Amino acid sequence: MRSRRSCLAVPGSNPRFLEKAQGLPADEVFLDLEDSVAPLAKEEARRNVVAALREGDWSGRTRVVRVNDLGTRWTYRDVIEVVEGAGEFLDCLMLPKVEDASQVAWLDVLLTQIEKANGLPVGRIGIEAQIESARGLVNVDAIGGASPRLETLVFGPADFMASINMRTMVVGEQPAGYTEGDAYHYILMRILMAARTHGLQAIDGPYLAIRDLDGYRRVAARSAALGFDGKWVLHPTQVEAANEVFSPSQEDYDRAELILDAYEYYTTVERRGAVMLGDEMIDEASRKMALVVAAKGRAAGLVRTESFTPPSA
Repeated sequence: MRSRRSCLAVPGSNPRFLEKAQGLPADEVFLDLEDSVAPLAKEEARRNVVAALREGDWSGRTRVVRVNDLGTRWTYRDVIEVVEGAGEFLDCLMLPKVEDASQVAWLDVLLTQIEKANGLPVGRIGIEAQIESARGLVNVDAIGGASPRLETLVFGPADFMASINMRTMVVGEQPAGYTEGDAYHYILMRILMAARTHGLQAIDGPYLAIRDLDGYRRVAARSAALGFDGKWVLHPTQVEAANEVFSPSQEDYDRAELILDAYEYYTTVERRGAVMLGDEMIDEASRKMALVVAAKGRAAGLVRTESFTPPSA
């Protein structure tokens, strides 16, 4: 899977931001045609995005464009113009405000038609689906299985909070008066379960108080602890925080790689299924947990500092 610890939002209507984003160490950059672009700037933003994809240097980053939602008049032209203009430079399209599996299926069919018509590899461009309403959350299992192109489910907190009448004006923070736990826990876990059921990544949405880096780290740590793969960033100062929070520590990464090596040795050479590694018993369940941590560490570019030494005969 692609690394998506930090997913940087960049307004497609701002050429200066599009240029600056190319120098930031975000894992994913999504060029936005939706909420950050005024209605009268939509068409120009499409042209800006196509030019940025074709001419910019996005090396090492996942390149995504967020189109407008299907309740608007812009969506089909967004898809056609972006993919026809820069499909070979595009990794995924993000579809916002997804409420039904048929919406993802629609995008899949349209992408296939454009790819065939323009000689692009069919199925290469992925889809990210944003869950931003009560209806979308209720249907998230079906949405997660709607297309083989799907790579991620993304939580959109602002629209979601509005859809359920949550009593807060601070996106990402707990509503005033809610003192018994985390108001977002069920929502995040519901999205995470659907994502994992279908082999997808789960991405947390933005934290709008961009000057409050401590607050960003706190809410990012919440979703990272649950198992989310990354979080949106709206400002360059949030990029490093996201990359750090959603990467395993060096100690955890080394331990995971050590478990994988030890388990491989003991199950193949000594043919034992459960053994002690230091003070810890490791078995098949240990291997599965270690695989998750090791994969995230490798995607983050970590280099192991310890190696497994088989016991002497």
